[in-house]
Amino acid sequence: MTFSDQLNEYNQTLAGDHNFRWGYLGEQLSRSGHDVEALLQQLAAFQVAIPSWALGTGGTRFGRFPAGGEPRSLEEKIEDVGIIHALNRSSGAISLHIPWDIPRDYEAIRQLLQANDLIIDSVNSNTFQDQSGQPLSYKFGSLCHTDTAVRQQAVEHNIQVAEYGQKLGDECKTLTVWLSDGSDFPGQHHFRRAYQRTLDSLQTIYNALPSDWTMLIEYKPYEPHFYSMLIPDWGTSLRLSEACGPKAQVLVDLGHHLPNTNIEQIVARLLHFGRLGGFHFNGSMYGDDDLTTGSIKPFQLFLIFCELVQAAQDSVVRNPPVAYMIDASHNLKDPIEDLLQSVQNILTAYAKALLVDTEALFDAQDANDAVRAEEVLRDAFMTDVRALVAEAIHRQGGALDPIGLYRNLSIRQQRIDTRGKLAVATGL
Repeated sequence: MTFSDQLNEYNQTLAGDHNFRWGYLGEQLSRSGHDVEALLQQLAAFQVAIPSWALGTGGTRFGRFPAGGEPRSLEEKIEDVGIIHALNRSSGAISLHIPWDIPRDYEAIRQLLQANDLIIDSVNSNTFQDQSGQPLSYKFGSLCHTDTAVRQQAVEHNIQVAEYGQKLGDECKTLTVWLSDGSDFPGQHHFRRAYQRTLDSLQTIYNALPSDWTMLIEYKPYEPHFYSMLIPDWGTSLRLSEACGPKAQVLVDLGHHLPNTNIEQIVARLLHFGRLGGFHFNGSMYGDDDLTTGSIKPFQLFLIFCELVQAAQDSVVRNPPVAYMIDASHNLKDPIEDLLQSVQNILTAYAKALLVDTEALFDAQDANDAVRAEEVLRDAFMTDVRALVAEAIHRQGGALDPIGLYRNLSIRQQRIDTRGKLAVATGL
């Protein structure tokens, strides 16, 4: 029996319950004035990339407990993302991390991507680790290093990463730059000079990119350095982006903020400036925890999507398309199950944001009616949209319950049988 047959058979077992719940919700949404078909089309069009480094179990500096059957090569990572996309139809892109995932045979990789209905949409550089055979160390920085030769090595690596991406297909047009550069002790860095060296390095990379590529600049307030990070906040990232040019954008990682930061306001500001380039989705309790997206602060995720939806509906906003990706660590969970959960939570938050009565919200805001404004948001957030999300996935050929089918088919055990119980994913 083919996977398609298994999926259809599984969906048939859930059809009765789903049709009942979907029939009720669809009628409820129609009575509320929503265009149900338009909602389904918007959800079906939403795609969130899977990073190549997220397909193995994570860990801490104290230990790591592999799930078994983890992907040992880029080819096996593509197979794993392929099954995720086949189940949810919302994960049709992979974000590669270099040098872990340098293709050995580009044509074979392109064919494998096509067979799995996938694309490579972005590539990520790595100057936060020293690689085997690397001539110079990044111990004291990369793009900000005091040594010109170290900076040049880091610049050339980023340019080479983009060249790898160009060989993987026309869909790959994004280079993501995250810098671990920073300092741990007062006086270690000359802040202004370190910033200028970084800007000079980024401008060199930017000028080497193809004209239709985007460079995403990520920020992080702490870790691995705990006195100062070179790009600690969205304002620094924004200033660097503006200084590089229109192809440079800010990347927001939901975990890269201090506790209780108003991320939705940051998103609104960047959209207003036309500089929101991408998202790395995850969940956070204390810091950069990289937990399952939406598992800790689902209301905040909803509010973030409200800003994204409102900006998409506002003709005044001139922001380019936003690149979405999951960036999570699965210390205890099966990585594929965790990624499936994250995508479901992202789609759920997006669906709820689409239900917000923005006209009523804006009226309440103009009238300074704080209670009414919050109630409008709560009406959408409290709506159970699981049947809406399931229907959108189903109409695209996915599973009504992606995690349920994954378990039903014992896919993790199949991976262990094929790859081995001790197989550990390459990369982080």
